[in-house]
Amino acid sequence: MQTSPDRHEYPAHWEADVVLRDGGTARIRPITVDDADRLVSFYEQVSDESKYYRFFAPYPRLSAKDVHRFTHHDFVDRVGLAATVGGEFIATVRYDRIGADGTPASAPADEAEVAFLVQDAHQGRGVASALLEHIGAVARERSIRRFAAEVLPANTKMIKVFTDAGYTQKRSFEDGVVRLEFDLEPTDRSLAVQYAREHRAEARSVQRLLAPGSVAVIGAGRTPGGVGRSVLGNIRDAGYTGRLYAVNKALPEGQKELDGVPAHRSVRDIDGPVDLAVVAVPAEHVTEVVTECGEHGVQGLVVVSAGYAESGPEGRERQRALVRHARTYGMRIIGPNAFGIINTSPEVRLNASLAPEVPRPGRIGLFAQSGAIGIALLSRLHRRGGGVTGVTGVSTFVSSGNRADVSGNDVLQYWYEDPDTDVVLMYLESIGNPRKFARLARRTAAAKPLVVVQGARHGAAPQGHAVRATRLPHATVSALLRQAGVIRVDTITELVDAGLLLARQPLPAGPRVAILGNSESLGLLTYDACLAEGLRPHPPQDLTTAASAADFHTALSRALADDRCDAVVVTAIPAVGEGPVGDAALAQALRSASAATPSKPVLVVHVELGGLAEALSAAASTAPQADSGNSPQNLPSPTPASEQLPASEAATEAAAEVAPQAAAEAPEGAHLIPAYPAAERAVRALGQAVAYAQWRRDAADPGKVPEYEDINERGAAALIDGLLARGQGLTLGEDETCDLLGHYGVQVHRALPAPTPDAAAEAARDLGYPVALKATAPHLRHRADLGGVRLDLADEEQLRRSYAELTELFGAPEELRPVVQRMAPRGVDVVVRAVIDPAAGAVLSFGLAGAASQLLGDTAHRLIPVTDREAHSLVRAIRTAPLLFGWRGSAPADTRALEELLLRVSRLVDDHPEVVAVTLEPVVVASHGLSVLGASVRLAHPPARDDLGPRTLPAY
Repeated sequence: MQTSPDRHEYPAHWEADVVLRDGGTARIRPITVDDADRLVSFYEQVSDESKYYRFFAPYPRLSAKDVHRFTHHDFVDRVGLAATVGGEFIATVRYDRIGADGTPASAPADEAEVAFLVQDAHQGRGVASALLEHIGAVARERSIRRFAAEVLPANTKMIKVFTDAGYTQKRSFEDGVVRLEFDLEPTDRSLAVQYAREHRAEARSVQRLLAPGSVAVIGAGRTPGGVGRSVLGNIRDAGYTGRLYAVNKALPEGQKELDGVPAHRSVRDIDGPVDLAVVAVPAEHVTEVVTECGEHGVQGLVVVSAGYAESGPEGRERQRALVRHARTYGMRIIGPNAFGIINTSPEVRLNASLAPEVPRPGRIGLFAQSGAIGIALLSRLHRRGGGVTGVTGVSTFVSSGNRADVSGNDVLQYWYEDPDTDVVLMYLESIGNPRKFARLARRTAAAKPLVVVQGARHGAAPQGHAVRATRLPHATVSALLRQAGVIRVDTITELVDAGLLLARQPLPAGPRVAILGNSESLGLLTYDACLAEGLRPHPPQDLTTAASAADFHTALSRALADDRCDAVVVTAIPAVGEGPVGDAALAQALRSASAATPSKPVLVVHVELGGLAEALSAAASTAPQADSGNSPQNLPSPTPASEQLPASEAATEAAAEVAPQAAAEAPEGAHLIPAYPAAERAVRALGQAVAYAQWRRDAADPGKVPEYEDINERGAAALIDGLLARGQGLTLGEDETCDLLGHYGVQVHRALPAPTPDAAAEAARDLGYPVALKATAPHLRHRADLGGVRLDLADEEQLRRSYAELTELFGAPEELRPVVQRMAPRGVDVVVRAVIDPAAGAVLSFGLAGAASQLLGDTAHRLIPVTDREAHSLVRAIRTAPLLFGWRGSAPADTRALEELLLRVSRLVDDHPEVVAVTLEPVVVASHGLSVLGASVRLAHPPARDDLGPRTLPAY
């Protein structure tokens, strides 16, 4: 790497992999003296027109002086970056710092000239836009605040790169040249542009993997069996519409087919492009395969091979090398250790997975980091997706394995705009970038439901997953995901239950639920379940066991027509002797009534005794033997033992999954109604849909971050800068804490130290009676229950007597650290906290002080910055919130003042990321106003915000 005469060491942290507009990848890195030959080769492949646009004159070749200039940088005043694919340059960008007169300069000059050159074959891929983001970030790091660029008017592509970037710009025209000047400070528009480009690029990269025009299975064995041969057969049997190839270097010379598929010894021997390669060779041979794929122009890889990070440190390093190697050629990877991908679209019909059968086509997008869970989910959706109430299936399925490259975030980008996907179901064992996931989830949830179950909630992430450290407990992360509109469930059973409802039915307009059915007991169970989920059920309507399908149709039609009803739960038990024929008639009646009022969701609790009836019949040997032709078809492989249900749950699951043959599937376009084996499961799914629908309505008007005229942002910034000059991180003293919070309108009741009785008396005189005497030793702080606090001391006599009692009970003043504080009006004690988490970002938390939050975990959370609507909901989100609103006749607390306090703390942390932790405890919220009796603030240089920097893939 470049050393002398550079003024700085090679900045390795500027290296990054990026996804381009067409879904391919490129590597961006600094240009060094070792790149002379690459630069010359690159320049030779640029057209004369592009050279003219770069240098404003014919410039057929670079001189030795040019090559020296463009490869020797000091990484401060002169910086060059290159975008590379396959180790070769495809584009370059450089800046040169200039002074006010436009000549070369050094700091403190804060302007630089910037210029690009993109190889013609790679123009239109978004390379220049990505380079502009990265060179802009480099310039900001080197204290450059503004770029200037001179462009010929005919070079419209480059002018568009600058004008579309979203920065604040000035534009002028002089001497036949367009001069553009723009500030490099990120703006809301520049971030929006960056996120939009990120979305298009990542969505396209996944689309290339899920809808390839050609697939090669590398490692398809010569004999039946084995992973590669199985995947090859699954792709072929699914009716894949593209070109399929089998590749195995051990094939005999002259063998041209394998299982009827064209076969080759190397991917290089394939005559024509290969869009996707499924790699199923031993891990030690994958590097060779990746090289062949890259040189052949393969666009993406699904690596099902194991032996990577899941196997330990050596495998983790092998995984890093795999990702780096694939990205060198612009390829993205699903895996390694992946189960595979499925696309049921009639235009694709791809089953590049280990699932032996393709699931039913449908509108559900399914993502699973675990192959075993992926099998279980596919199996359950297959069994639950059919039956008496209609068919629901999968649009696309991705099992990412170790998710070394393509992650849930990438697939979310794809599903957000996929017209074939209405609902997204995700099983996640880790979230590598929670801040980005929350941002993408919020956007996705505003358009289509996103249901997530997270494994490994109470332990470390699986070995194969690289995740960022977080200090937040799982409950907090879950709360933040719910704030982003994610429907959080606890089990894969609930994941499927919610997914089927959301894929088949409209969102409820409110929590009012009508219940009707032919079992009074089942109706009462449903009623109780609704109350437990926070819904508002009407009294159940019992149609009696004699009810016919027509009776159900009439009752359901009447309930749906009622303006006081937002959803209907139908409970049904089978009539004796009816069997599948009766089920078919009931299903048709319910679908017909529901279709007449399609704006309200309908759920069915359909209790069947199929499994028990079959067992009894077999034991008694009195029933005809079951026809083997009636066994369910097209089922994925059985659920692994590790994912099998307990016997009790398996029984109800089986009851719901019996699909009577006479009932068949619903006609094309029929109104689909989900059926559940238990009232609790149906109502839980309905409750989740109600909460999500309310979130959608609230998200349409998220509120605003209010401005407060008394906030002194500059004063706070100056104070913070002065304090941080002392060191890297520090907890502020009481005076400094009060001063900083005071700049944001948060007034803290000062506590004066009282090392002696006389000092306590003097402090009380200064503050004015009545006062409180508190022990602030760590083991007594905020522990009024231990007796370390004396309140409402009206005069000096009471104060001295209380002082003597405390020292007698707990020890010398040196151990107690007593303080005197002016009494505040009585009210409800609460605690407000804010923290910057390295993974999730800035989080605001609220709860009641004491046991409610410490013992019961009754704390609510919101991401900062908090809007006025979010502050309003935050106060009401804890279970003990009634204590603030006049519980049992007490005086209601001033929640408006509390909401304002939350907003001010949010503003402080959002405006000054150096404030990494704030705790206000206790805050006494009285009937009118509030009092902050204790506060602590910690400052530190903030962690890097990669969501504010240029687009980049996770580093390996």
